[in-house]
Amino acid sequence: MMKVSVSITMTMMISIILMIMCTIISKTTMTDREKSSPFECGFDPKSSARSPFSLQFFLIAVLFLIFDVEIAVILPMIITMKTSNIMMWVLTMNIFIMILIMGLYYEWKNNMLNWTI
Repeated sequence: MMKVSVSITMTMMISIILMIMCTIISKTTMTDREKSSPFECGFDPKSSARSPFSLQFFLIAVLFLIFDVEIAVILPMIITMKTSNIMMWVLTMNIFIMILIMGLYYEWKNNMLNWTI
């Protein structure tokens, strides 16, 4: 137990020392208006520096994330097939796949999968 507490203490001390050293080293002494502006070349931008946000790209990214999480849920179900009741496993898998298919059908019918509206 003593070794664990010593190692935790040493880890915390090293982390704190490194954080303090980084904050001391990274401090800039001179703040300049031109240096703090988004463009350091010295001229004022003629248009906005930010590009407009694409809602369609965001929706596609969310759909990808949802289906990626579902794949992460399905993969362990394949491993548990050997140790579980086969009828309950098949029922659970069918319900899960049907929910995914119904969600995909809903998104398709509401034109959520189109890139442009």
